[in-house]
Amino acid sequence: MVEAVYQIPTEVRDFAEKSVEQARKAFEGFAGAAQKALDTSADIPFGLPSAKDVSVKALSFAEANVNAAFDLAQKLVHAKDPQEVFKLQSEFVQAQLRAIQEQTTELGASIQRSTTKS
Repeated sequence: MVEAVYQIPTEVRDFAEKSVEQARKAFEGFAGAAQKALDTSADIPFGLPSAKDVSVKALSFAEANVNAAFDLAQKLVHAKDPQEVFKLQSEFVQAQLRAIQEQTTELGASIQRSTTKS
């Protein structure tokens, strides 16, 4: 039995790669603006002394997660066949599940500390 080889035209790969880079740059601009807004915001919103710290941490986690997705997209653009696509996707999901578990634990601890500080 002969396997069909799926080839993506070079033009389509180039377009996809440029699109991923443009989206990444747009997100970086958004993230930079969000970070600047946090830096200039009041330090004690909602009466919590460390609420800003929790917000900064949450934003950094969001940035890391979106960057991981952009990294995956970049790898997918260069995938040679469907098996590689499935492998990359599986690795991404496993890594993100671990990252989200760690982030949830860390964010929960930060929230706990922010509510117990006087």
